[in-house]
Amino acid sequence: MTLGMMLAVQFITGQLNGPVSQIVNFMRATQDARISLERLAEVHAMETERQQNEASAVMPEEVLTACGADAGIRGDGEFAFAEIANRARNGRRWDDAPNLILRRDGKWHRNPASTPSLALLPPMTRGWVDNPRYFLEGGQAGVETKRGCPHRCIYCADPVAKGKSSRLRPPRSVVEELARLLDQGIDHFHTCDSEFNVPESHAVAVCREIARRGLGGRLRWYAYCAPGSFSRDLAAWMQRAGCAGINFGTDSGDAEMLRRLGRDFGPDEILRASRLCRDHGMAVMLDLLIGAPGETRESVGRTIDLMKQASPDCVGVAVGVRVYPGTEFAKRVLRGDGAAGLVGGKDLSKPVFFIEPGVAPILSDLLDALIAGDGRFLFFDAGRPDRNYNYNANRLLVDAIREGYRGAYWDILRRYRGRGA
Repeated sequence: MTLGMMLAVQFITGQLNGPVSQIVNFMRATQDARISLERLAEVHAMETERQQNEASAVMPEEVLTACGADAGIRGDGEFAFAEIANRARNGRRWDDAPNLILRRDGKWHRNPASTPSLALLPPMTRGWVDNPRYFLEGGQAGVETKRGCPHRCIYCADPVAKGKSSRLRPPRSVVEELARLLDQGIDHFHTCDSEFNVPESHAVAVCREIARRGLGGRLRWYAYCAPGSFSRDLAAWMQRAGCAGINFGTDSGDAEMLRRLGRDFGPDEILRASRLCRDHGMAVMLDLLIGAPGETRESVGRTIDLMKQASPDCVGVAVGVRVYPGTEFAKRVLRGDGAAGLVGGKDLSKPVFFIEPGVAPILSDLLDALIAGDGRFLFFDAGRPDRNYNYNANRLLVDAIREGYRGAYWDILRRYRGRGA
């Protein structure tokens, strides 16, 4: 059993942010924790950070195999890892611990999952790693207010990785974590929730607590939000709490495509959410997934038209839909539905995408013609360095952060590209 590799896998999933103090002495007494960065790079070459986290959480066996590990933890790790370490230190059986994945007789076995209330998490001290260095070189810090998502988007891995209901952190705990980061000189944040405003009542409560603590004027933060649950009251509280910008996962501007993707909002909600952000001085990013099942030339046209009508600060254009194991979309693909549109093979442990065959040959030229040089549109395309929002190996982004730009990466790119204009 390689405990060092178990710890490495827990860092991959990005879940270990809790009671590390409970295991440090034990880990030092047993062995050094070794993390193979080269192996991680091989597994996740050229994917975005969010894709990396999703992939490792929904296909943990593949990640463990790639790392050469004997065991790992899936899902929430703060409680499970401490439980395993305490049992091992006390000479007790640990291989039946919840959330553990263990190799036995050449096969992977999953123990039952456990999802304790996030209210039981200890205070997030944010003192175990060099956060100021991450901020200096990364331009922002991440903060989690909840886990899980109840939405039924057919392609999304978040419900698979984190659960199909929203599990909420107490607002005071969230804001105390923000205050600890502020004490370290870190004043730009991005929420790591699937959707900050699901449920909206919790989002308002977090914003109220930020305002109550008098931190709104000291913070600049960004959030992922859903257009359908975005009210004027929430916009006002987010502005008061220091929110600088919102990334809405709109996917499409066509009503039928939104229905096909399992979204619970329509074009009117996209327009309304964008308008509310403008009214309250918050920047807006609308993210698109072009080429989903059923996409047509006409639906693409309606989408680009709606984006221009919404008048956001940025529009991210991604061509193709990633197929993650465990999602409804993956189940359809495995049944044979849409197999003709797969790009990258059929092994879903590797980056596999779907592009609607009916529009695949014309999408690039069609988008160029419809966008017509509108500089607000960014592409997930390293071949367009001046308008590329693939954040990995993005030289423009690296230069901007080095020059002191901070915030959400799309907003850094927007402001950096517009400097001197």
